[in-house]
Amino acid sequence: MGIFLKNARAAARKATENERRRAGGLPVESSAGALSDERREQPEEIDASWCPSCPVTWQRAFHLVRMHLDAGEPLPTEAGDVVLQGEDLGRWVQSVRIGWDQLATVQQWMCEQVLGIEPAGEDEKPQPRRTQADKWAMNYAAAKQHYEREGHLQVPRKHVERIVGEDQEEREHQLGAGSGISAAGPRR
Repeated sequence: MGIFLKNARAAARKATENERRRAGGLPVESSAGALSDERREQPEEIDASWCPSCPVTWQRAFHLVRMHLDAGEPLPTEAGDVVLQGEDLGRWVQSVRIGWDQLATVQQWMCEQVLGIEPAGEDEKPQPRRTQADKWAMNYAAAKQHYEREGHLQVPRKHVERIVGEDQEEREHQLGAGSGISAAGPRR
């Protein structure tokens, strides 16, 4: 049964890709191996969440959470809450909630309607990691501010510069340690 569904999912993905290419005015190399509309609907009669467009690993975690809920257990919400068949269900639920906007509409519907999962609120999402460009900009702003005030870049090792970021929040920036700026120039 697993091979049948794996092949059906692959054929459904091919049919979807062909439809996308046709809609975009792009050529379709071949329709061989693509699942017809009729055959795509048949597995949905058995289980509407067979979801050929979702990655198999995502579907596996989804079904394990559904089995867990069907057994009368609460929705795992923290990493390590429930591990079933080697799958950390709490971690998966967290990743779904935080990555909600990256899910396909059908995945969002399945999570909300079948599992009762809702997207994470802004206060629950982790802060985005700063890029190297962000770090450079902050170091540069701190160094410039220090230079304008002191007239030099001979920064004491433990010096902390208070700067206002682009988000208008004041931050303490360790200009002397780890900034890469010293009297001799950038560290190599």
